[in-house]
Amino acid sequence: MLFGLKLKQLRVDKKLSLGDLSAKSGLSVSYINEIEKGKKYPKPDKINALAGAMEVDADALISPKLSKRLEPITELLDSAILTELPLELFGIDPATLLQLLSEAPSKTSAFIGTLIEIARNYNMSVEQFYFSALRTYQEMYDNYFEDLEQEAERFLSEKGVPEEQLIDEKYLTALLTDEYHYQIQTLDDNGHPELDSVRSVMIPKKGHSLLLLNKRLSSDQRTFILGRELGYQFLNLKKRLFTTALVEAESFEQLLNNYFASYFASAILIKRSLLVSRLRDFFALETWQPERLLDMIAFFNTTPESFCYRTSNVFPKYFGINQLFFARFNGYPGHNRYDMTKELHLGRKHYPHTKKDEHYCRRWAALTILQELSEETDTKGKILCKAQLSQYADTGEKYLVVSFAKNMAPDIQNVSVNMGIFLDEATRAKIKFTSSPEFQVREVNGTCERCAIFSCKERMAAPVVLQKRNKTELLKNALKQLVSE
Repeated sequence: MLFGLKLKQLRVDKKLSLGDLSAKSGLSVSYINEIEKGKKYPKPDKINALAGAMEVDADALISPKLSKRLEPITELLDSAILTELPLELFGIDPATLLQLLSEAPSKTSAFIGTLIEIARNYNMSVEQFYFSALRTYQEMYDNYFEDLEQEAERFLSEKGVPEEQLIDEKYLTALLTDEYHYQIQTLDDNGHPELDSVRSVMIPKKGHSLLLLNKRLSSDQRTFILGRELGYQFLNLKKRLFTTALVEAESFEQLLNNYFASYFASAILIKRSLLVSRLRDFFALETWQPERLLDMIAFFNTTPESFCYRTSNVFPKYFGINQLFFARFNGYPGHNRYDMTKELHLGRKHYPHTKKDEHYCRRWAALTILQELSEETDTKGKILCKAQLSQYADTGEKYLVVSFAKNMAPDIQNVSVNMGIFLDEATRAKIKFTSSPEFQVREVNGTCERCAIFSCKERMAAPVVLQKRNKTELLKNALKQLVSE
């Protein structure tokens, strides 16, 4: 790719057409075109012919070093991103990418350089880039994969699991032990206290696999981890992550396979047929009944997070609800700082989404429920559930936001997981209880730094971003007026 990019740039600099270079080098136009697209690498005699035709040294032509103005492209092509990220998943052919880079290399180089600089300023690692790419991949497909759903149903059929029967921890433990030769033990973190927040570690050994589970996990957490291990085995996913800490992610394929295995686990534990029928009944309720939702989560023996993620799989296909978001926030009891640790957006980008070094709106149910949980004296095993009709002050858009909060063992943090559904007329008609008079619409916004609700009692910071934007707009208008005068 580098050779092709360099050859094209040199040809353009010397004002040679493909025909000119063909006539001078004795190589066909189609062959030179293939080289420039990165599809072929010429043999030494042909490299010498091209170098002679352009009156440059052959060594300079084959050097992987590009000119200073193209250095950012070199950095991109040399990075692990292009070799590890399967571009075909996003419909991008490497040759097409090279063609885009070579069309206007100086402008492209400046743009890539800017992206690299932004990534450095925000301390963005390659792993974070992979996570971002994975989230984009999920959003492209509305977080629904029919082939994985069918694989899950094939597994249930082969194992003779009845339609109404749910798989539990005992069943998965026996299956992994007997059929896949797993040894399942407790993770001993006494000698390694730094592992106390790691939920599981899988250690491949000769003839069997050793799965270590954190002793503070609940039954539903253990069940999901066992289901994911089964997903790796049944789907025959070779490149994998070995711990839930995700610190050893070396490639995008590892993250993608982890997602596929997790999706499979959700699909066998929360069967779509059972889930869809129960959601339909719940949406038909005339009033908001959180206990019915908590009962549904308990029925599937799952966590609120896994439940919300699973509902995001079926909403677009079975309910026509494709404008929604999922968000997770962490907060320490007694502290007024909240971090967004996971997000997913279907349909388009919604609020809330990550804003670095800004204060999220304290009117969101996602944060008020964390505050309520921190005021509880006994949080062991307790799950809070609340719903809010949020209307954004800037746009007037309304969302139904359903929030769950609990203390997540083995961590000491409180966590809220939140599903937000954009409310248009069609969606309100499907979710009956959104018209219940008990729901009071609450005005919210994005972050304090961008919010124009100046009388807000929950404000945590001055609207500095908004003020700067307004000041810039006033300056632009004044300049326009001056020019017109």
